Amino acid sequence: MAVVHGTQAGTSARSRVLELPRCALVVLSGPERGKERIVSGDLFQIGKAPENDLVLNDSTVSRQHCLITREAKGYLLKDLGSTNGTLLDGAEIKEAYLKPGAVITVGNIELKVRPYQERIELLPSEKTRFGDVVGKGVAMREVFGLLERLAPTDATVLIGGETGTGKDVLARAVHGASPRANKPFLVVDCGAVVGSLIESELFGHEKGAFTGANAMRQGAFELAHGGTLFLDEIGELPLDLQPKLLRALEQRAFRRVGGSKEIRVDIRVIAASKRNLKMEVERGKFREDLYFRLAVVPVELPPLRERREDVPVLIDALLAQLSPGTATLAPMRIAKDALDALAGHDWPGNVRELRNVLERAAYLARATGVDEVRSSGLPLVGGGVAGASKPDSDAPGLPPFVAARSYRDTRAEWEEAFEKRYVSWLLQRNEGNISAAAREADMDRKYLHKLAKKHGLHPSDREDA
Repeated sequence: MAVVHGTQAGTSARSRVLELPRCALVVLSGPERGKERIVSGDLFQIGKAPENDLVLNDSTVSRQHCLITREAKGYLLKDLGSTNGTLLDGAEIKEAYLKPGAVITVGNIELKVRPYQERIELLPSEKTRFGDVVGKGVAMREVFGLLERLAPTDATVLIGGETGTGKDVLARAVHGASPRANKPFLVVDCGAVVGSLIESELFGHEKGAFTGANAMRQGAFELAHGGTLFLDEIGELPLDLQPKLLRALEQRAFRRVGGSKEIRVDIRVIAASKRNLKMEVERGKFREDLYFRLAVVPVELPPLRERREDVPVLIDALLAQLSPGTATLAPMRIAKDALDALAGHDWPGNVRELRNVLERAAYLARATGVDEVRSSGLPLVGGGVAGASKPDSDAPGLPPFVAARSYRDTRAEWEEAFEKRYVSWLLQRNEGNISAAAREADMDRKYLHKLAKKHGLHPSDREDA
């Protein structure tokens, strides 16, 4: 697990020192004598075959001789069924943890273990974005500075932060800045999968493994081979499944549900949770060894209310994404009164809420024939529609304000009307395809299906009519 030390130099410069535990092997005998190899990544295989991480061309060494895995407790040495065995300090072992200065004997070749701490000084990035994550304040640029150094490695990253802070977007940015960028990026939302199916979602299953398993299915671990596996909301993972996940992470190997064949994979793991996993460990709801295995590089995303200086640049970036970029429609702008209203909001839903508010406001603005988001069209939580003073002249087709009606009832009516119009517009854009519409809106497919049925907009409703 990485250790971060913060330092303060004066009042304008902040730096942190990141300490990463590392291990090196020094060759003590044979033709490679004197050479040193860094045990990089989570798996480091030694043998005679060219695909090994450390290739030892000696007749006494097996093709796949032994394996070193990085675990929460340290580096674990395992013999892989070699012909001449693997010795640690003169004693033959099947598996054992490495200690500083220990000597590994592989056939006739001796290797000395040299653990060390890699110290990396981290300064806030000079850039205001990392992938699609935007921020000009020091808090976010510190995150960018950390990940600029570590994204190109295979270090496991644990992203913390409240709901809506952009943990999934940051995970994609880390993948995009890594050598695995052109390989698969697989997402498993541990909080959205039914508990009884999560094991199959992760590891796949064989035909007939359980009721309904009518065919063999590959899991996320297998599909992510060569790329990155993102375990979103890892804090929701059932406690009884955590040991299986830990074992798969440590060995980069697993068996499908109902299967006996061990499958090895080469993946980078990024995890995220809105829960404080340290507290979950103390409460007995999350395994300590799994936490340390995931938190090699911990990253905490601050809530939007603590980085209000980022709101204007976020608005610019989000509006650029929302603008269709066609010759017939001008880019969407934002009026000063709307910008002031957004900058003063507390954003309990963080960046996700900001995006949703801008999407609604942009849609309403387009409906009225203007290319500018105004305060009268900002549906902010806790404040109805910001700045609305006229009944509905800026939003034709939406319910009028009625003096005798309560705030709660008025807001519910507006949300209902917006919901119906938005779902109708979304399905029209996607020719009634629920799956495509859900992907475009970044919505859960089942939830969109429920909304469409609720408002009589589901394609099956039109077919029945």
